[in-house]
Amino acid sequence: MIEDLYRARTPRSAALYAEACRVLPAGLTHDSRMTSPYPIYVARAAGARKWDVDGNEYVDYFGGHGALLFGHSHPPLVEAVQRQAALGTHWGASHELELRWAEAVQRLVPSAQRVRFTGSGTEASQLALRLARAYTGKSKIVRFVGHFHGWHDAVVPGGMSHYDGSVPAGISASLAGESLLLPADDAGPVLDVLQTRDDIAAVILEPSGASWGQVPLPSGFLGALREATRARGVPLIFDEVITGFRWARGGAQARYGIVPDLTVLAKILAGGLPGGAVAGARDILDQLDAGAAKAAGREKIGHQGTFNANPLCAAAGVTMLSLVESGDACARAEATAEELRVGMRRILVEEGVPWGVFGEASVFVIFPNPARLPVDPANFDPARLGFRRLKGARDPQLNNRLRVALLAHGVDIAGGPGGFVSEAHGAREVTQTLDAWRTALRALKADGLL
Repeated sequence: MIEDLYRARTPRSAALYAEACRVLPAGLTHDSRMTSPYPIYVARAAGARKWDVDGNEYVDYFGGHGALLFGHSHPPLVEAVQRQAALGTHWGASHELELRWAEAVQRLVPSAQRVRFTGSGTEASQLALRLARAYTGKSKIVRFVGHFHGWHDAVVPGGMSHYDGSVPAGISASLAGESLLLPADDAGPVLDVLQTRDDIAAVILEPSGASWGQVPLPSGFLGALREATRARGVPLIFDEVITGFRWARGGAQARYGIVPDLTVLAKILAGGLPGGAVAGARDILDQLDAGAAKAAGREKIGHQGTFNANPLCAAAGVTMLSLVESGDACARAEATAEELRVGMRRILVEEGVPWGVFGEASVFVIFPNPARLPVDPANFDPARLGFRRLKGARDPQLNNRLRVALLAHGVDIAGGPGGFVSEAHGAREVTQTLDAWRTALRALKADGLL
């Protein structure tokens, strides 16, 4: 029933997917866009909504993978990009926009004594680890099971798969061995490692908990980790690719009052265009400065990147951060997200569905309870389950069926499952989403999936 309705609404998307499979592996350009029987193909978007090639309208919570705090095609951002495109997209030279962009990051992000731009969040996390290793002269990186830091080889094992510490295909076992992959369900294991080992170059984590808070960190975890890393002289890296400029104007570190040594940024940073950055301590980032490195008796760390801080992305980034800094977009999006979370929980109770809905700031996370645990949706606490029964127990087929059921009723969520709320989402979107949520749950029941 769910798939029949979806197919009836999206024949043009089906045709395009068939064409895509002839030229693109799996017909896709990003793993998270995998949808069975096929993904929707979008033609345009504005505000909190997008339209597919078949003319169907959706309330969008994919949100450019979390990059769109103001929704799609926000007029000031469109104007900035159009203006800059006419002036040039890549001058191959320094320019004022990169300076203004870095200054905005520095004003907003507590850790940002220095800023270095990259082409993406993956590149930024890669650079952050290189800087930490060079700064400490040590090699081991502490990471946490299920925390995502991009797709470069050093951080793939245990990020989205291979949670048992095994090595994914294509990754060097020796490189994987340079990471210590630890659980984050309590602070004990990482505190023990920091106390007993002297080869740790850095600790990196998502301060929200794994995958934008799908597995929240225990109370006190970040504070204990900050204290321990500082005591041992180990750089602490916050991956704020998603939380940056969303959890608060200054990201999770501003919200929690815990300042790392290095911060990895992307997504909202670049106003919905490609772009990343490493921001952090002057003495660590100044390893990129030949003069400063020489004065400190260090080797300069090389870093190139054709599209680092290119004028087009910088124009979008400057405009985006100016809007973040001068307005209340974070608070407005968070208020709408809370309204959604409350409404979705209420419907779970009314429909007798033992799932959970949770999340922080302007995101919502759905726990579809694949193991059919005894769950009270009115009082669901994800902290009681831990990684193994949250992200570690994900059922891709069930998540896909939920997403397709919502798509068939005009709502697009991310594959977490969950979603990113923007300032553009308002009362109309909330009402439509809650109606679709109830209808989708009933459809899943009718198909025998609940």
